Amino acid sequence: MTTAHPTQPPVDAGTGTGATAGRPRPPDGDWLGTPYLRFERLGSIARVTVDRPRARNAMTAAMYFGVRYAVERVNRDPDLAGMILTGTGDVFIPGGDLGHGGDDDWGGPSYLGMDNTPFDAIRYSRKPIVSAINGIAQGGGLLMAIMSDVAVASERATFRAPEIYRGIADTGYATYLPAQIGPARAKDMLFTGRVVTAAEALDWGLVSRVVPHEELADAALEVLAACCRGAPDARAEVKRIISAGYGSYDRMTMDKSLWGPEAAEGWLAFAERRNPSWVPEDIRTEGRL
Repeated sequence: MTTAHPTQPPVDAGTGTGATAGRPRPPDGDWLGTPYLRFERLGSIARVTVDRPRARNAMTAAMYFGVRYAVERVNRDPDLAGMILTGTGDVFIPGGDLGHGGDDDWGGPSYLGMDNTPFDAIRYSRKPIVSAINGIAQGGGLLMAIMSDVAVASERATFRAPEIYRGIADTGYATYLPAQIGPARAKDMLFTGRVVTAAEALDWGLVSRVVPHEELADAALEVLAACCRGAPDARAEVKRIISAGYGSYDRMTMDKSLWGPEAAEGWLAFAERRNPSWVPEDIRTEGRL
């Protein structure tokens, strides 16, 4: 039986008054700490759905942490065998909210601190994680898909890594993307900010399966069920070896870049819907990059 978490957080434990109901609060049980993530139990399978349509599923700090928390919850729950991560509408996950929207901020880890993001949690999860990519996947969303054990994409899905256009030296992408699709294609994506179609993503090895859009949910369930039928310890040991092949990213450079002047200008240009100041005038385009 499917049980979906309510859209509002429960009353803070110990109050019993309802006075704090609806206010931001940390994750607790199947509550992921934000109304923009839904945690459902489909028998032995958990499904986490990113659902923030007014911001096109852009991730707040609480949302990033909520996905990380969900992975840990699945791994610690003996009744759950694996997890599906998906989005709503025509967007999977576009990355972080450059407007720094935080109406769900309960005072957790900082916005883009690497201790907050779920990438390593997905990469090293002992239980299988399947991404069901229903639409736009870029930034942190694309990285979550890459770190998943299997990425199943809708035929309508698109992929992009625009971090350099935002002034960010994303050393995670610089490490993981060449391992996934090769250096030439990684440089093409990272340096040009090009949009990759679902068909191209399948051909490149960015995802492993592409299915008709209306079949995505069922296909993801079938894939995860197949993964969960494997011997857990044997699967985890094989995953350990595969995950090691991605190498280690330079976290200090990443942290420095996130708070550097180019990132500040990149975020401002995005908000103002213009090209960043480093773009030569003769090759500037209309609107944001």
